[in-house]
Amino acid sequence: MNSKKRVLFICAHNSARSPMAEALLRYIAPEQFDAFSAGIQPTPVDSRVLAVLSQLDIPSEGLHSKPLEAFAGQQFDYVITLCDKSAQEYQMMPRGEEVIAWNVEDPQASSKPDAFRHVLSEMNERLKIFVLLKTRPDHQGANHLPLA
Repeated sequence: MNSKKRVLFICAHNSARSPMAEALLRYIAPEQFDAFSAGIQPTPVDSRVLAVLSQLDIPSEGLHSKPLEAFAGQQFDYVITLCDKSAQEYQMMPRGEEVIAWNVEDPQASSKPDAFRHVLSEMNERLKIFVLLKTRPDHQGANHLPLA
């Protein structure tokens, strides 16, 4: 059996999007992935993140904001940036076998009352697809159609 794949989610502050992604991936695919998150200029995790995770019974214990430097020298299978700022500053980030850039709306900058739930829902959809694609048996080789 293959070991778990390591995934690092990065956003500007590691206060909303990346902690949500970390918690979600740990919830939906704990057998396949080890999830981590970090920020370029970390600030504390927004209490609304913890509230929306709690409302949906997604565990959040141990979730806290971390600087990129906390992962210096570590290798990841996937590094997923969640905002333009983190994608642009990738040079200073820990290395990943595959780098994926998702530009996800910042719920902290939104005036919508359900912004955190909306972003969590969007992230859930993206992560379900990510897990499906990255855990397929033929993911390591070329994509091909089965012959009849």
